[in-house]
Amino acid sequence: MRALLLLGLVGFAAQLVDGSLGMAYGVTSTTLLLAIGTNPAAASATVHLAEIGTTLASGISHWRFGNIDWKVVGKIGVPGAIGAFAGATFLSSLSTEVAAPVMSLILLTLGVYILVRFTAYGLPRGNLGKPLRKRFLAPLGLVAGFVDSTGGGGWGPVGTPAILASGRLAPRKVIGSIDASEFLVAIAASVGFLVGIGSENIDFAWVAVLLAGGVIAAPIAAWLVRHIPPRILGSAVGGLIILTNVRTLLRSDWIDASGGVQTVAFLAIAILWAGAITYSVREYRKDKANESVDAYEAELRKEEPTASA
Repeated sequence: MRALLLLGLVGFAAQLVDGSLGMAYGVTSTTLLLAIGTNPAAASATVHLAEIGTTLASGISHWRFGNIDWKVVGKIGVPGAIGAFAGATFLSSLSTEVAAPVMSLILLTLGVYILVRFTAYGLPRGNLGKPLRKRFLAPLGLVAGFVDSTGGGGWGPVGTPAILASGRLAPRKVIGSIDASEFLVAIAASVGFLVGIGSENIDFAWVAVLLAGGVIAAPIAAWLVRHIPPRILGSAVGGLIILTNVRTLLRSDWIDASGGVQTVAFLAIAILWAGAITYSVREYRKDKANESVDAYEAELRKEEPTASA
């Protein structure tokens, strides 16, 4: 009973983060399942089966709050589903020990870029509103779906930073679109796992509890993402990407860092991350104050001709 309650809390927390930042549900949930001895294929299958429900709830919530670009969902979701099915059916015969550090290095680079760009400059404006092309979204979806199935998570960490880095879509719409399209990925991955390993290694009670926690958190997360300023949200996403992928790299065979080195690295990143968010909050308030002054001056200019007349 305690294990099920813990899984429910993990599902709630994971979906709260995922729905607010566009990533981390699979990573958080899969990590716990692996920690208690579940084999990788069964852990990923359990999480993806639960994600069918959580992503549906999250997608509906984001839709109600106006956080979704449906063109992006279509262009990235279908290739993502194809990649997820392929990754799921071959997971038992694939080794991700080499692929995971390489992908983490790429994601870490994107995370640093996003953290610096949003913290220092705020929401990218130059390309905002320009459409995201299918030739960019389709390969991205294919790779992200494959990584998501083979790694037990990765749709958000791969898709969210890549689209954010383009600067063509507001952060809340990036997150809403990624969460909505993940519904297709979860279905395809689940079918792939059922074909590949069958249902005997999957505990459906765990699936139900993870699902329940995530469904409760979904509307709360969708509300949060609409009300968190883009500059602050971008800094938060960037820091999460950095922390997650530094952790993967330090624990990989490439580095195999000691516990002490990992602790120092995590503390340093946490301090940097907190500083970035604090700076973003300060600059956001400054920008809002400047906007208020500009709006007031514009109103005065409108009233001047009337006063003269």
